Order: sequence, then C-alpha cells, then structure tokens
Amino acid sequence: MSKIHRYCSNDFTVRIAAVDATQVVQEMQMLQNTLPIATVGVGKAMTGALLMAAQLKEKQQVGLLFRGNGSIKSIYAEADFEGNVRAFTPHPQYEPQNYDKGLSVAEALGTGTLSVARHQPFQKQPFHGTVSLVTGEIAEDLAHYLHQSHQIRSVVALGIYLDEYGKCKKAGGVIIEVMPGVDEKIVSAIEANAQIMQPSVSKILMEGGKPFDLVEPFMLGVPFTELDHPHEAKYFCPCNKDRVKGALEILGMAELQDIIDKNEEQEVVCQMCGKPYLITVEEVVELKELLYKNSMH
Repeated sequence: MSKIHRYCSNDFTVRIAAVDATQVVQEMQMLQNTLPIATVGVGKAMTGALLMAAQLKEKQQVGLLFRGNGSIKSIYAEADFEGNVRAFTPHPQYEPQNYDKGLSVAEALGTGTLSVARHQPFQKQPFHGTVSLVTGEIAEDLAHYLHQSHQIRSVVALGIYLDEYGKCKKAGGVIIEVMPGVDEKIVSAIEANAQIMQPSVSKILMEGGKPFDLVEPFMLGVPFTELDHPHEAKYFCPCNKDRVKGALEILGMAELQDIIDKNEEQEVVCQMCGKPYLITVEEVVELKELLYKNSMH
C-alpha cells in the first residue's frame, strides 16, 4: 500500500513528507484513460496534493488548480489529511504533435496561475491563495506557491515513470519545508545536497527505493526522525447523484427544456472517477422547476 510518511529534523525546524503514489496514479490513469502528458501532469499534481495535505490537521483538505493557456488548459487535484486523493484534467487525451520536448507538462499548460484552496471543517470559506505559474512544471510551481503565500522555503521533488506504452510504472514525491527560525547552516546543507546529488524520484523508486530513500539524499548531515502518520494514499471520489444533478444546473433553463422536449434520460459521467449516473426526464423537470423558483427570489 501507499503509506504517506512524515519526518522532521531533530531540532523541529524542517518538516518532510514523502510518498510512493504509484497505486493512486495508476488508478487515476485507468479510470480516466490519460495519455502520457496528462498522466505526468495529473500524477504529479496528485502527489503534490497528498504531500501538502499530510502537513495539515485531521479532516483538512487542500485543492490545487493549475490553469494555463496551453492545450491541456487545466489540472485539478485535491487531497485530505487522511490520504484521500482525486484529480483530473479536462483534456486527458491531449497529445503533442511530437515528443521532441519529452513529456513537457509546462508546454501543455502554458502560462497561467496556480490556485490553492485549504479547507478546514469548521470554516465557512476555504483559505485561497493564487500565484503565477513560474515554470509550468508542477513541483517548481508548488515550491513557488509555498514561498509566495506562506513564506516557507521548500524543496519539492515529484517523479512519474512511464513504460514504453505510456503506462505509469512508478510515481512519488517528497516535500521538504523549512520553518521560520531555522539554522541557516541546515538550509545550506539541504540546498547543497539537492544540487550535488540531484536525486531523481522516479529513478529511486524504479530501483526499489522506499519513501525514506527519497528523503535521505536531501537530508545528508541533518539528523531527522520519522513521525507517526498512519494514513495510506487512496483514490477516493465522493461524487453522488445529487452532486451530479447539481452539475446539470449550470446548463441553464433553455438547455434543460431541450432535454425535456427530447424526452431522453441523460447519462452523466463523473469526470474524476468515471462513475455513470442516469438522470431521468422527471428529474430534469424537477431540476428546471427548482431553477425557475430560485430565479424568482
């Protein structure tokens, strides 16, 4: 299973989360039939969301929305402290004209923004922060967001390894966050390790490495300890019929009337998990009447 691991430096000034997210990324790819670039982009966003959520508190959730002017348009991922994660892109089948630039998510996203929402169970409104995409590469943009919005310096390393058929073989990542008041020597050591070792997440995982092996190269010379964190990463979608019917509301009165006139039940498929829902004509009529009533208030 994909247990999420948390660590901190022995002086409590550096906190770390690491995960082998292979299982959840493979499940996302199977459900959404993503082609290579979407698999890498959505897979990295899922992994980043899992790692950020692991540093929150119980029942808290983080949502990441990468929006750009490129062909893939957007990538959305959300995860909670308990390890539930889901994600999607509206263009899972996007393919570039050629792969000369490799699996470039940056090229597919283009320029745009990263919006992060943090939900807490008792808050009416989530905390929102938005920054410009600096590179379009998911890991670098998450590090940029942490610095801009929370003044947290960090190292974010995410990796997805695809086989020759474009199927995800390994996925995982590590986030190392430096807290205020840290000894600058520790920061220098982590930065030097990152530059000298240039640890590759996908290579370490392909060679049989575990989450601890993702962390260790960055933390050479900095004593750290594993914290208790009993949560596994699981692909979970809380969709239900009511939520799907709610999504139909955005069609508006005229389109709903059109569906009623054609007298055909609608199959609506959840974009995140592929679950199909059948909406009857009677339910569309109810929905339209409700919309009409609400417009009168």
